[in-house]
Amino acid sequence: MASNFYSILGIGRTASADEIKKAFRKLAVKYHPDKNQGDKGAEEKFKELNEAYEVLSDPDKRKKYDQFGENWNKMGEQQGNGTGGYHYQGAPGGQRFHFEGDTSDFFGDGEGDYSNLFENFFRSGGRQGGSKSSRARDIRGGITISLEDAFHGAAKVFEVNGQKIRIQLKPGAYDGLEIKLAGKGNPAGKNGKPGDLYLVIQVVPNSSYERVGNDIRQPLQLDLFTAVLGGDVQLSTLAGNLKMKIPAGTQNGKTLRIKGKGMPVYNQAGITGDLLLQIQVAIPENLTAEQQEQFRKLQQAMK
Repeated sequence: MASNFYSILGIGRTASADEIKKAFRKLAVKYHPDKNQGDKGAEEKFKELNEAYEVLSDPDKRKKYDQFGENWNKMGEQQGNGTGGYHYQGAPGGQRFHFEGDTSDFFGDGEGDYSNLFENFFRSGGRQGGSKSSRARDIRGGITISLEDAFHGAAKVFEVNGQKIRIQLKPGAYDGLEIKLAGKGNPAGKNGKPGDLYLVIQVVPNSSYERVGNDIRQPLQLDLFTAVLGGDVQLSTLAGNLKMKIPAGTQNGKTLRIKGKGMPVYNQAGITGDLLLQIQVAIPENLTAEQQEQFRKLQQAMK
């Protein structure tokens, strides 16, 4: 594909590695083949995104591309035989990666123990093992998980190069976390060593909860009388069902902090963030004439 890789990702030529990754992730979700079945235009766009990311996310390839443009891969040292990139089932040539489970898991609205949650691509780095190298290519890919999986930890199963791999994610996994699976990359040639598999975690946003560092923010709706008079409420959180006491005179928009009920800190057993409850006071609607009169009397009394 003879295209401007920077334009494909919608970024400038001075974009950082993090900006490149964020741009790719956003567009890859939009144009993923599973989300645009039958749309040849989206399929072609997805392939362009994958090619652009494969080059611009690799410092050496990006340097050659910046110097030689679309002919970058014809200059300098000859590349290995691996094609890299993501190839969904049915795509001609290259490696094939099979994912188990419902493809809706990729977009964060599915359930299940098996992961087809790879982020649309695998990218091979380095040169294929052979006479000049004793080590095969590494494989880099992304795995998308729900906030619930990030909170509790989860087992994921997938298949790479015909090999079924199971990983157990620890509680507290965060967006951008990179996990190395030694020897799980491309197979090696004779007397060579296999490459490694690098997984980058992407956590799908949740409409009910928001992660803020290691804290979890969630809304808590109160009726007017509980906000004014106080009382006990039950609420469901990522940490389970909780019962808490609401102080009298709790204001709309106030944040109540519950210690130790936030996100577990990754790889630090027993350490967790806090739960931040944002109060939303519901104002009564459709009052009867008598009820409105009672509020007027209360208004006068408060004056």
